[in-house]
Parts: sequence; structure tokens; C-alpha cells
Amino acid sequence: MSYTLPAPFKEIAREYPDVCNAFENLGTKCHDAGPLDERARKLAKLGIAVGTGSEGAVHSAVRNALHADVPKEEIMHVGILAITTVGLPHATAAITWIKDLLEES
Repeated sequence: MSYTLPAPFKEIAREYPDVCNAFENLGTKCHDAGPLDERARKLAKLGIAVGTGSEGAVHSAVRNALHADVPKEEIMHVGILAITTVGLPHATAAITWIKDLLEES
């Protein structure tokens, strides 16, 4: 699954390439810092995105999980698990955002 980076991010990357390179390097270092495999990392990142209540972060995390071949059922399970942690209204919003991407793929 391929996707295009959001236009605002591309603009920042054009204007501040060193900052974006450092950000990407930090992301790589964070992913490599522990024992979690790629699938577990993608699901953890999705859970963190759901917890922040950020639609853009959830969309990005779902795209990244799908790109890593994480099954759709596992991605949806993260949204369901959020119900008892962030509450039904917030989890429902996150599930809607997750479905935005699952329905596209």
C-alpha cells in the first residue's frame, strides 16, 4: 500500500530539510531501541495515536500498520480496546478514523 505524505508535511520538509531528516532519524532510533517486532510497534503506535485523539495521527498509524501487513482485524482490535481506556465517545471517533483507511484499502 502506498500513499502520499500530507502537503503540509511536504512543505515543512522542503523548507526545513535538516529538521525533517533529524525527525526521521529519531523515529528510526526509537523503533530500533527495543525488542518489539515491527507488527507490535505498529500496533503500539496506533494505540498511542488513538490515545492522543488525533485523527491525522490515527490515519498515519493505520497506513503504517497496513504497509507493514498488520491484519485489519488486529488494527480494529486496537480501536475496540480503547473503549475502556479513553471512553466510548473517543474510541468511537478513533474507530471511525480507523475505518476511513480500512475501507480504502
